[in-house]
Amino acid sequence: MNTVMSADGTAIAYDRRGSGPALILVDGAMCWRAQGPSGPLADLLEQHFTVHTYDRRGRGDSRDAPTYQVEREVEDLRALIDEAGGAAHVHGISSGAALALEAANAGLPITSLALYEPPFIVDGTRPPAPADLLTRTQTLLAAGKRGEAVKLFMSKGVNLPGLVVAMMRFMPAWSKLKSVAHTLAYDLTIMGERQLGHPLPTDRWTALTMPVLVADGAKSPTWIRNGARQLADVLPGAEHRTLPGQTHMVKPEALAPVLTAFFSGHDAPSHPAA
Repeated sequence: MNTVMSADGTAIAYDRRGSGPALILVDGAMCWRAQGPSGPLADLLEQHFTVHTYDRRGRGDSRDAPTYQVEREVEDLRALIDEAGGAAHVHGISSGAALALEAANAGLPITSLALYEPPFIVDGTRPPAPADLLTRTQTLLAAGKRGEAVKLFMSKGVNLPGLVVAMMRFMPAWSKLKSVAHTLAYDLTIMGERQLGHPLPTDRWTALTMPVLVADGAKSPTWIRNGARQLADVLPGAEHRTLPGQTHMVKPEALAPVLTAFFSGHDAPSHPAA
């Protein structure tokens, strides 16, 4: 494990493996290096890239700050890019894709950007997230009801059926999910008003100049696929790709070749030799 210091003094834990151009993987809600898709994906990408996986602030071995702002997470990613050599490819999944998108729009030196299913709700193909979802989540967390916060997020944010949400507390990973429940408020802050069923703005991400790939799974819900397609439409020159047979829980074996081909088509500096 390595650590890098973010601009506000928060220590961010990361792993680096492989060789070649720098690539940073950004996790979604309730995921970190030891819990989520980035580790298995990095195993398949490290033969082509110097892959950096990290614990977003408040998770795993990374530290946190008393208050949260999206800008601080953008600074975390900037610190990692600096550590990786000054520029990097970036891949984000789910709400991590939304974070990576904001970082790219803020002008970080991202060589090319790949986004898998940012959970934008852009039409009426599913109920919108409640406008007060963030406030309700913060209230539950302040009362120490971490499990209730997770269940609220899974039902109203992810839109899982009630029976599935009720059964989650019997899953082996339930305690791990509760351990990072406080970061749900972070992801909901990142998503902002993009889950209320409104079309994506055409003038929000105009600062992007790098190549962008927006991908979704052919078996994912219609609402999240519609959001991915619409995002590709509003981003300048973005490419859209649908992965056959995949869902939001995309298999690394299906995603890795797509990312390898996309990132290999664009130059990024290799990590300097140790």
